[in-house]
This record gives sequence, structure tokens and C-alpha cells, in this order.
Amino acid sequence: MDKKTAVYICTGCGIGDTLDVDALVKVAKAQKAPICKTHGQMCSQEGADLIKQDIAAEGVNTIAIAACSPRVNTDVFNFPNTLLDRVNLREHVVWMMPAEPDDTAKEDFQMLGEDYLRMGMVKLAKMDMPVPYEVENMCKDILVVGGGLSGMTAALDAAKAGYKVVLVEKENELGGFMGRMKMKAPEKSPYQELEPTGIEDKIKEVKGHSNIKVFTGCTIESIAGAPGMFDVSIKKNGTSVAERVGAIVQATGWKPYDANNLSEWGYGNFPNVITNVQMEEMAKAGKIVRPSDGKEVNSVAFVQCAGSRDQKHLPYCSAVCCMASLKQATYVKQQNPDAATYIVYRDIRTPGQDENFYRAVQNGGTVFIRRENDPKIEEGDEKTLSLEVKDMLLNQDVRLEELDLIVLATGMMPTTHTTEFDVPCVEGEEKKEEAVSLATKDYIPKTGQVLNLAYRQGPELPLLNLYGFPDSHFICFPYETRRTGIYAAGPVRRPMKMTTSISDAAGAAMKAIQCVENVAVGSAVHPRVGDTTFPEFFMQRCTQCKRCTEECPFGAINEDEKGNPLPNPSRCRRCGVCMGACPERIISFKNYSVDMIGSMIKSIEVPGEDEEKPRIVALVCENDAYPALDMAGFKKLPVSPYIRIVPLRCLGSINLVWIADALSKGIDGVLLMGCKHGDDYQCHFIKGSELANIRMSKISETLNRLVLESDRIRVEQVSITDIDRIPSIVGDFVARIQEMDPNPYKDM
Repeated sequence: MDKKTAVYICTGCGIGDTLDVDALVKVAKAQKAPICKTHGQMCSQEGADLIKQDIAAEGVNTIAIAACSPRVNTDVFNFPNTLLDRVNLREHVVWMMPAEPDDTAKEDFQMLGEDYLRMGMVKLAKMDMPVPYEVENMCKDILVVGGGLSGMTAALDAAKAGYKVVLVEKENELGGFMGRMKMKAPEKSPYQELEPTGIEDKIKEVKGHSNIKVFTGCTIESIAGAPGMFDVSIKKNGTSVAERVGAIVQATGWKPYDANNLSEWGYGNFPNVITNVQMEEMAKAGKIVRPSDGKEVNSVAFVQCAGSRDQKHLPYCSAVCCMASLKQATYVKQQNPDAATYIVYRDIRTPGQDENFYRAVQNGGTVFIRRENDPKIEEGDEKTLSLEVKDMLLNQDVRLEELDLIVLATGMMPTTHTTEFDVPCVEGEEKKEEAVSLATKDYIPKTGQVLNLAYRQGPELPLLNLYGFPDSHFICFPYETRRTGIYAAGPVRRPMKMTTSISDAAGAAMKAIQCVENVAVGSAVHPRVGDTTFPEFFMQRCTQCKRCTEECPFGAINEDEKGNPLPNPSRCRRCGVCMGACPERIISFKNYSVDMIGSMIKSIEVPGEDEEKPRIVALVCENDAYPALDMAGFKKLPVSPYIRIVPLRCLGSINLVWIADALSKGIDGVLLMGCKHGDDYQCHFIKGSELANIRMSKISETLNRLVLESDRIRVEQVSITDIDRIPSIVGDFVARIQEMDPNPYKDM
């Protein structure tokens, strides 16, 4: 496109009082901007109208707004069919100045503002207008895998929103585990009485809805394609049925922890030691009896956390066990009011209105014993049982005897859980390429396939960790998995009770709908919703190194038989990790490329060695580090004017050539600020921050060989809440750079 560029400089929010705006105008004109205007409040209606008038009357289609952060006023500065860059003079220049700057500080911050404007102009010069990717034979139908409570809820919510739904259940009937339950915990005031499950009504509603096509007794044979064009093969009675869908909800539920691992608790050794699942099935069948002889029970002990919250078994809380045991103790009392019931617990977890039911069970005569240790369970005459634990409240040992039944509250595991994973084993870091590969490998189940994805990266959803939950970013993006367009709902995503499963399923259904609607207009899904760019490959220079396919966190790139990358744009989340991975630099976006960032770095004016003003480039993640820098400015925390902030889509998109560009330009140091990585926090793009750290370990070796200090490059993990750390992170790095000799490439 023929660009006509205009620059608009805001003088409000202290910008005009602090910076020499006339000097900024000169910078804009030096960059050959034919139009440059200033305004006292660019974000006002008058300021926005000024831009709109120039678009209409002057044909302006490329706009630089030098004002506040690009994270604010996005609705005001929204001009269709234009290229736009926001130059952050407020948060990253004016508001980072000390309260009473001297003349030297004012000069330094003026140079900072001018560099930012220069960088913004170069960025615009390198941009092209995005052209949204159009999916062929686009489909907005939703596939729901799993016909339990979560799956049926997701299907109904999507259907009621006007979308066609394909629901696949492997069993011959819908209902899932809820169909095997006698009653459910109270959900209505006063929250003290058990209630019918209502599952029959839910099944009837699903089967009767015109927008839902139900397949029971079926499995997924294969899923190929991408969001908007998933081709699904459903296997039923030896035949295959083909369906096309736009997005997928996996709601395959949970399975109980294998109680055979709890032999020391008596399971498998004593017939009257059973699990809470077996207890529920017995109650549903009609009568609670001793498995050993079929006699009615008179005394039952429920033992909580049987394998849960235990590093030897399941390290997490399974969320439902406390309420399940309270419910089942009620079953026993309803069958025999004189029966003795005991709940032996570590902690009772009944948040919200569930506390009322807990109190009702207490008042109903059930005895609660808080255990300090694992129980000692023995079998006596006539298959009766005894249980001995130390009561933490009484601080003494307690022994229960003549028990007819002991019920172990075993934990909840997702159906995706497995102990077999397709993940390489690399010892040490001698082989750096293998180490990178290991860092980017997902835990892909080898067994228990449900979706059977035709993805180069594996047939199932990657698991967050060895617990087996398919997740992507539990803090910011619930329901999301690492396969774009596929969402997890209900206990397959994390342990949860029925009411939570219902809301969870609704959320996943809405996310699936958002996905198909975004794909229909060529837009990315979270976290870059609205981004209509996608990676473009200059295949003439591709060396089939497979780095892009190995390192993509989302399985967006397949390969042909020769190893050539086969991108699937609607799977892509636009993180740019592939761009950073490519050693040949053949991958780019219309508004984000290796050349663009490199040119921005090269546009920085570097003072000579005698001026003793170091220059530092900060390559920062747009999801955590950049917002933290913004909020540091908002809090008026002083930050060194020697730093030049370059926002990146993800730190994983960093290409090592940018480091070379910076050092050859005479930049004294490079600071990388990315998300905290790891399962306990998670980079927004899963592996980006971790990959950047690995890549920087390589560049450090290169610098050492070239007799350049490796300390010139530093990687910092920054969360969005690390606002108060920003001045010290930047200040400490600046101080370290000032201790060194200037970059020998200055003035060259």
C-alpha cells in the first residue's frame, strides 16, 4: 500500500510540560512524516476527531500517536483500515522521571522520548496492512466429547446460543458418572437436604434439542484440520461417520484414583474396605450392605484423603471427597437411623453454602475425628474392621472397633491421566539443540487416546504436568488447552463438584463460540484477540531444520514427508515463537518481523564513548513485563532514562540476530524481561520465556568467545505484579553496565 503517514503528539498528562515538543516534531519530520500535529488531549473527542478528519480529508492511512501507553484508550484510538503505532511517552518517559529532575535528567529523558518516536516511525515504515486468513469451507458447529453433566451442559448452552452441536459419548447412554449417583448434595436453601440428581431431565433435554446431534456408544476415530475446519471421524459399530466442526469441547470427566495402590489401608485385603465410588453404586442399587456377607451395616467409617494430598499418590485435593462422604453418611443414617457413622478427616472442605450441609450432618449424629496420621486398619472376627488413628483435637490415639464398613474417599483424576508420556529424556545440557527440544516437548499421553488428533505433535492434548490435566494457563485462560480451538470443561480440567462443572461447561462452550467467530473473521484467539496477522513463510530459504514445528507451543505447524513446515494459520496464536526459532529468519508477520525489530533497535541514537551515557535495549514481553513497566510509570516510580523498551509478543519470539544488531550498533547492554515460566505460573505462550532463557545461554557462550562480557545480557522473569521491582531490576542492570568499559563497537 502507498503509505501516507501522520504523527500526532499529545501535550497533556505532563508530556508538554516535561518534554520539548518542538524537538519531537522535528524528529517526526526528519522521518519524512508529511503531517505532524500536536494536541493538548489527544484522547479527547476533539483529539480523536482531528485524526479522523485527516484520514478522511488527507488520505492518512499510517498513524503514529505519541501519547499514552498502547494498553489504554484502545477504543478511542481505533481507526479501521489504517496502520497504527502508539508511542508511549507518558508511562515510559514522563511518568518515569524523578520528581525534581535536573537539567541533565531532562536532557536524558528528552533523548528517550525522541528515540521512542524514532523507533515508532521505523516500525510503521516496516509494517504492511494485515490480510485476515480465510478458512475454506468454514464451519461454526461445536463438537462436544463426553456426555456427562459437563458435556451435556456445554452442548445445551452452545445449542441454545444458536450453534449446531455434535455430542459424542462412548457409553451407550448419556449421563456420565452422575447417572450412577443415587442423590446429589443440596443446591437449594437451606442446603441441608439431599436432592435428586435430575440427570434424566437433562438427558431428555439434550436428546430433544433440534441443534444437538447425539452419538452414543461411539468414539472419536480421528480429528484432522484446524479451528473452523476440523474434520472428525466418529466410529460406531465398526462404521465411520464424518462431521465437520469449528471448535471442540473435551468434557470426558474423571476417574477414581486406583485404590489398589492403597493396600496398606486395607483395600484389596479386606472385603469390607471399599471406595466412595463403590459406596455410591451400592446406594444407587438399593441397599448398603457388607460386601463380605450382604448383611446390613450398623457402623461405617469414612476415611478422607485416601491417596489425595499425598506426594506418594495424588498431591492435590480432589475437591469433592468431603461432600461425597457427608452425603454417603446421610445415606447410612437414612437407611438405619441408629447406625454409627464416623468421618475421619484431615480437613473438611465445604466452602460457601456447603457449610450448612456439613453442620446438618454433624447435628445428625455423625462423629468427626481429625486424624494426624494415616489410619491403621485391621480385620477381626466375622470380617469386622477396626481403625486406629491419632486424633489431633484430643491429642490422643482413637480406636474404632466393630466397624461393618470402611469407605475410602479416593481422589479424582482426569480421564486424560496416564503414567506413559511421549517425552524425550536428555541428561545434562551438553547437546543444546536437544535441550531446546526437551524444553519445547509437551507431555503427550501414549495411552488412553480420546481425541486422536492428526497433529504432528501428538494425538492428544498436552498435559500441564504429570497430574494429567489438559491445561494451558490456569491463571488467565481457564478452559483453554494447548491446542487452539479445543477447550476442556469439568473434572477433566481440574477436580470440581457438580455446580462448578455446570458453570465450567458454560464457560468452555462460550470460549468455543468465541473461537469460531474469531476464526470466521481471521482473528486470533486469546491472548491476542483481534490480531488478524499470521506467520508467513519464505519457503525458498527453508532448510527443513524443524525448529518451528518443534518449538511451536500450540501444534500450529505440521510437516510434509520432506520436513517442510505446513502451517495451519487458524491454529496459530500469533506468539511469534516460530519467528524467533527460525535460524534462516524466513518467518514473519505483516506487522511483526525480525527486520522490523532489528530496524527499531538500529534507529536508537547511541551517544559517543566520551559522553558516558550508556544505552540499554529492553526486550520485554507484552503480557507481563510491559504492563508492569506501565504500572511502574503510573505509580511515578523513577526508572533510568538509559533504557529503551521494545515490546515483544512473547519473549520466545526473540531472534538472536537482534542481540547482534544491538551490540553492533554500540548498545551497551540487552535486558530481556519475560513471564515467569513453569507450571506454577506459566508464560502466556507456555514455553516462550523458557526458550528465551535457553537461547540466551547460547549467546552468552558466543559473547565469551568474542571477549565480550556475557554480563551485557541479562534475562529477568517478571510477573505483572512485580511493579515495585521494576526500578531495581533496571537500576541494577544499568549499574552493572556502567561498571564495564563501554561497548567497543561505539563510534564505529
